[in-house]
Amino acid sequence: MSLARRERHALVKTMSEVGPDARTLCGDWTTRDLAAHLMVRERRVDAMPGIMIPALADHTEKVRRELTDRQWAHLLADIDSGPPKWSPLYLVDSVANATEMFVHHEDVRRGESGWEPRPLSVEDQDALWKYARAIGRTSYGGTDITVVFERPGGDRVTVRKRGPRTVVLRGEPSELLLHAFGRDEVRLERDGNEADIAELTGSRRGL
Repeated sequence: MSLARRERHALVKTMSEVGPDARTLCGDWTTRDLAAHLMVRERRVDAMPGIMIPALADHTEKVRRELTDRQWAHLLADIDSGPPKWSPLYLVDSVANATEMFVHHEDVRRGESGWEPRPLSVEDQDALWKYARAIGRTSYGGTDITVVFERPGGDRVTVRKRGPRTVVLRGEPSELLLHAFGRDEVRLERDGNEADIAELTGSRRGL
């Protein structure tokens, strides 16, 4: 079973446990809001473009809000079943949804107090290391800070080469990926000037 599929099932399980009104790390969204977003992303072709295109965002948000009225159990069942065959994401689920499901699973988990990072297999961390490096290259916009990712064991890569100021982010690939996607509820070591670290934290992170 792919990482995307396993994280999808785990996300649905966690959502079911915390309920539809639990907070997440997605701004003011509850788990119900997040579930509706996933439905739009995978099942509403008319509203999908607005997730990435600001000019179309109003329609996307309207559809998402409408979907929050669906029964909670039905929302979870549809998410758990994955993108239908007519969805643009059906054939690329294992690639397009690996980070989506992992990050949103952590959005739900870390929305609760007392969270701890999950132990992940070496294989999953290796996969997330690849994704973290890719997202890191497109993240941290609006700064001229060079960003270096370093994972336990010494693997180290410069994901963003800019000016002479450098910040090193050190931790598991899962934590580096979440940080690159704009999440602050992470366990990372940060090496660099405090002002540079603060600037990097406030930069444009994510896709």
